[in-house]
Amino acid sequence: MGNDGGSIPKRRELVKNAARLPTVSELKATILESLGHAWSHCALSDAPLDMDTAVSDASGRLYNYEAVLKHLLPSEEPANPDNVSIIIRSLRDIVKLKFMNRGGKWICPVSLKELGPATRSVYIVPCGHAFAEVAVTEIIEDSCPECNIERLVKRMEDLKSKGLCHSMKKDKSEKKKKRKGGDVARGDGDKGEQNGTINRNKKAKMDDARISGINNPLAASLTARVLAEQDEKNKLRHLVKTASRGR
Repeated sequence: MGNDGGSIPKRRELVKNAARLPTVSELKATILESLGHAWSHCALSDAPLDMDTAVSDASGRLYNYEAVLKHLLPSEEPANPDNVSIIIRSLRDIVKLKFMNRGGKWICPVSLKELGPATRSVYIVPCGHAFAEVAVTEIIEDSCPECNIERLVKRMEDLKSKGLCHSMKKDKSEKKKKRKGGDVARGDGDKGEQNGTINRNKKAKMDDARISGINNPLAASLTARVLAEQDEKNKLRHLVKTASRGR
């Protein structure tokens, strides 16, 4: 029996199975297990988390988008005043997350670290791109690195369409390509076309020599136009004189 007067228990027998504080390694293992569950299961429905449609609230918890929609739909069951109901009241209270998938793993596009319970992660609002916290801390910017890449690509496309380079200077490579293409096309013509091209080039050089001293582009274009009209008039006069001599 015990404690009935027939036996006297010793102290070491009473405290043999007493509760003890968990060690640091045990605490870390428990926290890692909890984080692993949070990264792999929806915090609302406890279903496996679909990272392609994952969303997050202000507290950083992860949810399936479908589970949030069901949560927001009107229900006949009495409302449960839990933390989720307090934080998520509409779709405006969540952000759609965008993870980078490589080899079946979700990684940070900057540091290439695997995102999960072993890596402290953050996401940018409102775009939702997810990164490792250390990567965002090292990059001192007010904008998302992923969104900036798309913006820079679009900027280069816009500059190229305007014939400009990154330095906002004129892109001479396009002119060289056009010039080479024109030379090849003219080289395939007959000898008469080549002679006409040579004559036109000579005339262009003469015109350039006559307006080379004009620095203002507008004045140079007007002068070139006037000179062209004058050349046409001179041609007509020459033709009239030739015709009158033939008579």
